[in-house]
Amino acid sequence: MVEKVEKVTEATATDAQKASAAGEKFVKDAVAKATALGDQAFREGFDKSLNSLNELNAQGKRNLEAVVASVTAATKGAEQVSAQAVAFTKKAVEGQVEQARALSTARSVQEVVELQTTYAKSALEAYVAELNRFSETFSAAVKESFRPLNERATAVVETLQAVR
Repeated sequence: MVEKVEKVTEATATDAQKASAAGEKFVKDAVAKATALGDQAFREGFDKSLNSLNELNAQGKRNLEAVVASVTAATKGAEQVSAQAVAFTKKAVEGQVEQARALSTARSVQEVVELQTTYAKSALEAYVAELNRFSETFSAAVKESFRPLNERATAVVETLQAVR
């Protein structure tokens, strides 16, 4: 009977060792799988964060480029308006000098009145025409300066809608 108990004890010990080894292997495998899944989740999260940061940087760069383009267009528009103003002023001064010469050669008061009336009418028409040109140039400059900003705003809205 002692032999039987020893054999059963040995068999039980062997079975216990096998079960312990199997349990140890199971735990090691479970820990390895959990570690691998954790590493994968961390890498995926890190990659997503890095991609988001890169996209944010790219958006910032495009926004800055849009602001620079807008300021450049506004500056160009201001230069155009300024050039128009200088050209109109030069033309107006030349017209006034020409009018003064014409008035100095007038032979009667009636001729002076006619010359002055004609000049006043043409100067007013030129002034109104120039105001229209200024308005058109200014309007075009404003549209051109806001175009890059509008494009960026549209792109941002489209990006936000795509994320939904």
